[in-house]
Amino acid sequence: MSEKYKNPYQNKQTDKSSIISLERGKIVPQSIDTEQAVLGALLIDANAIDECMIILKSSDVFFKESHKVIFEAISDLYSKNESIDMITVGSRLRSMGKIDLAGGDYALVELTQKIASGAHIEFHSRLLQQFFIKRQLIRDASMMLTTAFDDSKDSLELLNEWSESLDYLNEQISSGKKNISFAEGLDLVEKRVEFLTNKSPEEVTGALTGFNVIDQFTGGYQPGELIVDAARPGMGKTAKMMKCAVENAKIGNAVGIVSAEMSAVQLVTRAVAIDTSFHLTQLTKKGFEKPEYFQKLSGHKYRMKDFPIHIDDSPSPDIRAVSATLRMWKRKFDIKIAIVDYLQLLSDNTKSNNREQEIASISRKLKGLAKELGIPIIALSQLSRAVETRGSSKRPMLSDLRESGAIEQDADMVCFIYRSEYYDIEVDEELAATGANSEIIFAKYRGGAPGTTIGLHWDGSKTKFEDPAVMNGDSHDDLDNDVAYLPSVSPSDAFDDNNEKPF
Repeated sequence: MSEKYKNPYQNKQTDKSSIISLERGKIVPQSIDTEQAVLGALLIDANAIDECMIILKSSDVFFKESHKVIFEAISDLYSKNESIDMITVGSRLRSMGKIDLAGGDYALVELTQKIASGAHIEFHSRLLQQFFIKRQLIRDASMMLTTAFDDSKDSLELLNEWSESLDYLNEQISSGKKNISFAEGLDLVEKRVEFLTNKSPEEVTGALTGFNVIDQFTGGYQPGELIVDAARPGMGKTAKMMKCAVENAKIGNAVGIVSAEMSAVQLVTRAVAIDTSFHLTQLTKKGFEKPEYFQKLSGHKYRMKDFPIHIDDSPSPDIRAVSATLRMWKRKFDIKIAIVDYLQLLSDNTKSNNREQEIASISRKLKGLAKELGIPIIALSQLSRAVETRGSSKRPMLSDLRESGAIEQDADMVCFIYRSEYYDIEVDEELAATGANSEIIFAKYRGGAPGTTIGLHWDGSKTKFEDPAVMNGDSHDDLDNDVAYLPSVSPSDAFDDNNEKPF
């Protein structure tokens, strides 16, 4: 909380609101009348206090110093669940030694005469929040300009400092979102059921997972979800992720990919291998055996060039940079799904004491970002070596999540990729009968049945997963077949009586 404003040349208190504050010839954004209206409403209307406290988190929102200390006293009473009125606030100001700075009892009386009720407290509070954010932006911009000219400052350190400040402002903006009642929630459930009933059979309820069998089980990746795809190295995490990206791009869903492991060119190469009949080795090592393959590649290039996939391949990015990138993509391109490859390569410089705490902070921030942006975020994750040391079964478990149990806690869905052939173990007979040779294990699933295993087919020569139904109907003659497209999932299949309901 703010302390008294002290003039270094005079031993007396100064009211900052009496000073005309200019920045580049302009008056700092403020509204003393609105501040008085908010404080007056808090003093006379108990019903207004809860709405205001959800929005205004700090006394710094107020520009006038006397208003700051009055709000501090009100906040202190509110936190202790004590009654709030002229008498109790005056008493608390005296105990804080700030009654004179607040303007005395007369100032409190004057505030109660400024407004008749707290009916417009939410609007007035948000207006104050807007003025505060503008003041902070002016301050931050001035700080950036000054420190950027300081040769003793490290540029990356400056970026971190500025990111922290912007993160704080984003928290202020996202605070105070309206809660809904249970009755309102029931209305939303009804609307969702109506949507599921009336929409066309081709639609899924969320972003495509990339595979028909998984879409049938999940209904797609839902907005606000954090999905963790975890596996040991070499299991195909990136291949599964790129299949998801390509299938969404095909239907016009913009995709944002933050890759700390592979370069943008490597990911685009993977996308071409996944969405065509070319082998990955042809695209990366051997080249083409027949001249006509160049014509095929040119055709695929023309078809795929408008895929709305955006890639950031910055090495070892900080979670704040990732958040800023995804927010920018959401604003500019309206991305419908985001992918982070992978979790353990991210850093959080605000949590430097312990790597487990750092990963926990990253997973919490990714979950919060998914809710803020209203999109699913897929975070790839490494598993610990404990998988390799087990006896006969190498199937991963939640305890194998590397470096943090918080990943399990924050994620809405944790999927493990398991290919028994990788360990020279025979494929399960029931799985093989469906045309699958790999398992996607839903170790955690808030929206359905955890413990469910779904089979996919892994084509090692092309380094990609495919739906077993596609594999059973595709001869896969080398480069002579058109790309096989996955059939769309029906809502009746995704949410029938044999599957878990979304509610």
